[in-house]
Amino acid sequence: MKILSVSQLSPCVLFLTILFAWPVAESATSPVAVRADLTHADSGRGFTRRELLSRMAARSKARLASLHSPARPGAVTAPVARGTVGREDISSVRLSEYLIHFSIGTPRPQRVALELDTGSDLIWTQCACVHCFDQPFPVLNTSASRILRDVLCSDPLCTRGGLPLSRCAVKDNFCSYAYYYGDGSFTVGKIVEDTFTFKTPHGKCGTVAAVPNLHFGCGMDNKGTFNSNESGIAGFGRGPMSLPSQLKVHRFSHCLTTMVEFRTSPVFLGTPDDLEAHATGPIQSTPFVPNTGGALSSFYYLSLKGVTIGKTRLPFNESAFALNDDGSGGTIMDSGTSITIFPRAVFRSLREAFVSQVPLPIANDSTDADSMPCFDVAPKKKVPTVPKLVLHLEGADWDLPRENYVLDLDDDGDGTGGGLCVVVHSAGESDWAIIGNFQQQNMYIVYDLDSNKMVFAPARCDKL
Repeated sequence: MKILSVSQLSPCVLFLTILFAWPVAESATSPVAVRADLTHADSGRGFTRRELLSRMAARSKARLASLHSPARPGAVTAPVARGTVGREDISSVRLSEYLIHFSIGTPRPQRVALELDTGSDLIWTQCACVHCFDQPFPVLNTSASRILRDVLCSDPLCTRGGLPLSRCAVKDNFCSYAYYYGDGSFTVGKIVEDTFTFKTPHGKCGTVAAVPNLHFGCGMDNKGTFNSNESGIAGFGRGPMSLPSQLKVHRFSHCLTTMVEFRTSPVFLGTPDDLEAHATGPIQSTPFVPNTGGALSSFYYLSLKGVTIGKTRLPFNESAFALNDDGSGGTIMDSGTSITIFPRAVFRSLREAFVSQVPLPIANDSTDADSMPCFDVAPKKKVPTVPKLVLHLEGADWDLPRENYVLDLDDDGDGTGGGLCVVVHSAGESDWAIIGNFQQQNMYIVYDLDSNKMVFAPARCDKL
């Protein structure tokens, strides 16, 4: 272990002293810059590529289906889903592919692992449980933190924060919430306030950044098909209760490492993004589209103009991907969806283009017009070139690298060879298009909130 000298330690000690002494008024008005680690939902669980693809497809279908779920009377239904989906036999379908890791409380911060979701706003973790689902580390102990406090109904984030409130307790006037998911899973609890502890942007001196007075849900009654390696959810949406909003950052960004390698990925909140130093290709930007007419206003919408496969531009203009006045339709940039999804007509056209341009036989389980296009590869045969997939966004052409839309499947060892799948899916009856996180691998994605745009560039995410 390397021992630091007193002169080396002094800046670190001073930094921590300033952070832990940060007054309440300061934290309410000053933005901070922090970093956290992301881990993939299936990391270290031993799935083959075929199994991983099946799980991703199930989660994407569940996510999409939940957007149509009706609200439960007397509560707000979150735009996310859980539950077993189809033949994949998944015991619990996650809201998101990625968990964000940080700590809550003081003087001894306690670990949390929350699903990162750019489509919702509430931050919550299990604590003071009446009913809790299993998690791999202790539930947050509220009595162990010296400064945790209950948030009152009069708090601005309670009254005007867009919370999914069920009621305020009559006797104690505490701010409470109820969040229901598409399959009937739910979390109910109260809003509390405490210090969150993250890493510093570049991890100098092994320091941490402690940010006080952040509001989050203390989930006291949590039931349903929650997964056992999470403890709650971190909303990264546009609402005032989300983590970026409470940190008052002008931008946040993430860089997802290659999914099949399951390495840790970084997420930055408020970090000055030195894209020039990390980009391995062109830096582009595209504006976010405001949604003023729908319930999914926390999502980040993009203006998708069209799609090209190889040299063929699909016969659809931007109206096929546009956000309607009533809030339906549109193209969502979503961390919580695994696989990119297109409206049925667009998907079928895309599928036909790949089938006509890939000189391989279609796989037996991929013959349906709404199924993901997968192809068989004979043993010891060279895999042919797969045509390009380009997303034409407003002001940018996103030319996806092959590994961001093609998954080479395992050879099962039975002499039949392997295969490959074009990792896109049909939205069925839905008119939404969703850009999933498989397509975001090794892309430095910046959500520039001040300029209301997304900046993106290819990068080596494992090097950040």
